[in-house]
Amino acid sequence: MKTFSTMLKTELKLSLRGMDMFIFAICAGGVMGLPLVISDYRGKNILKRYKVTPVSPAMILIVQVTIYFLYAVSSLFLLYFVAKLFFGYQFRGDIGTFLGAYILVMVSMFSIGMMVGGIAPNTKMAGIIASILYFPMLIFSGATLPYEVMPNALQKTVDILPLTQGIKLLKASSLGLGIDSEVIVAPTIIMTGIAVISVAIAIRFFKWE
Repeated sequence: MKTFSTMLKTELKLSLRGMDMFIFAICAGGVMGLPLVISDYRGKNILKRYKVTPVSPAMILIVQVTIYFLYAVSSLFLLYFVAKLFFGYQFRGDIGTFLGAYILVMVSMFSIGMMVGGIAPNTKMAGIIASILYFPMLIFSGATLPYEVMPNALQKTVDILPLTQGIKLLKASSLGLGIDSEVIVAPTIIMTGIAVISVAIAIRFFKWE
């Protein structure tokens, strides 16, 4: 626990000093930010130095996920206040259900970032892989193009994306549309499954250099 706390404080300070990465984290989240940080450390031989210490790949990845989770929470509050102030947004759902859905979405998305960061050999490749994974999810998840206007065939295709399932949960829980077992089960299984697989791959195939 002491090792985690020390690493977290150090990495958080370094992250805040690089305001470009801080701003990028607020805007794009763990799928894009996490891999770039890990691969940048790999390219600068920082991970190579960690290799000769008791610090494990899991510890490095967990510390970075924690940092980006803090950024994600900050982004959530910022988004809420902007929507409230300028667009008259009103939260109509259950706050506990919404927060649970939000955490599940973050875990799922960050796990993908962990996977890319763990296996990408350099920053350039990490950026390419992350972009291929992130932007289709962003466009077809319902966060930009409304899910409801998509053709049925496209809806069935994008339903396998974790962010699509996450947006469905967040929308239902924030608008008070009602959350029953039918709404919860599929998104939970998909996002949890992707998280478990991604984390396992990230740790198993983690590259120190």
